[in-house]
Amino acid sequence: MSLLVQKFGGSSLADLQKLQAVADRVVATRARGHDLVVVVSAMGRTTDELLGMARDVVGAPSRRELDMLLSVGERISMALLSMAIHARGHEAISLTGSQCGIITTHSHSNARIMDVRPFRVQDELEKGHIVIVAGYQGTSYRREVTTLGRGGSDTTAVALAAALGAEACEIYSDVDGVYDADPRVVLDAKQLDTLTHDEMMEMARSGAKVLNEQAVEFARRAGIALYARSTHIAESRGTVVRPDGFDERAADAERGRPIVAVSNINAGLWIQATTSTDAVCRAIEEFDTAVADCSETAVAAFLPTQDLHDVTALTAALRALGPDVEVSSRGLVSAVGQGAGSRLRWLRAANQALRVADLATERTFVMLNRLSWVVAEADVVAAANVIHDTLVKS
Repeated sequence: MSLLVQKFGGSSLADLQKLQAVADRVVATRARGHDLVVVVSAMGRTTDELLGMARDVVGAPSRRELDMLLSVGERISMALLSMAIHARGHEAISLTGSQCGIITTHSHSNARIMDVRPFRVQDELEKGHIVIVAGYQGTSYRREVTTLGRGGSDTTAVALAAALGAEACEIYSDVDGVYDADPRVVLDAKQLDTLTHDEMMEMARSGAKVLNEQAVEFARRAGIALYARSTHIAESRGTVVRPDGFDERAADAERGRPIVAVSNINAGLWIQATTSTDAVCRAIEEFDTAVADCSETAVAAFLPTQDLHDVTALTAALRALGPDVEVSSRGLVSAVGQGAGSRLRWLRAANQALRVADLATERTFVMLNRLSWVVAEADVVAAANVIHDTLVKS
């Protein structure tokens, strides 16, 4: 039988009724003749609730103890889903990240996967079991429990798919695929049928939440296709993210249409420094930046705050590094596409449209497959719509 890896997000498991529906979908997939590894997130807002409890105990909890606490959420999901599958007459077993052989760096709350040794998973598959895995977690090379940051269950799923040689990896959520902008921000955003791995990585890095950046990076390296689909739509078409399609994208760029999507980050730390550059770079090197320019003479970096456990403490620590260090709250809007930064006409068109709309930008970053603008938080929605109208719709 072919092997599939399926991942179900927290919204798909928000309550017991939805968890039962996921069990039905898993059993139906098994009935079609597939071996199955199912990766689960914590139910609903469990992670946020656990984090809130920790902060009620102490304002700035230890990152190690947070990992111990937050890893519980996925374990609850995996055990309950395994029970539900058993109730439907199928053999299932739940495994934690460490039991699956997921080895990570030692960076608590934002670890990265270094290796996957899925021997226990392979043993259980050979016994005919459906394997239910707790996403978002692993064990460091120092044998500490670690978590992978928000969206880390996607990374768990893709890393296991690569290690097991799976046919494909299906990512299920409450969204029917990837759109060319956040539909809550750009009301006429349209669903995309296909994306390249590189495009999806840039979208994820710059704010798109459907797929996790590190997960897409794993898929790109392993040559695995990702299918982003809705849990609640039986015949969800979804979006396919795959390595091919570059020639088509190159042709689009030659015709003057390289931009496939606009992404946005509503809130982040905009960090600038001119003399304390090395100290600033070292202070933020463990965090994922959306854009950054670090040299010996200047630092400019945008750090999304959604996944930061203590923004206030980080802000104070940065400002304490020197009088030249400026930290403020800003938003980020980006245009993504193969070769987006290779020719200036697309940048010029967007800049002109932003000026006409009287939307000021702090700084523009030009990369091969992405253009990004740092803007005021209050201007994110307007800027995203202007850039979408100019570079995607027109």
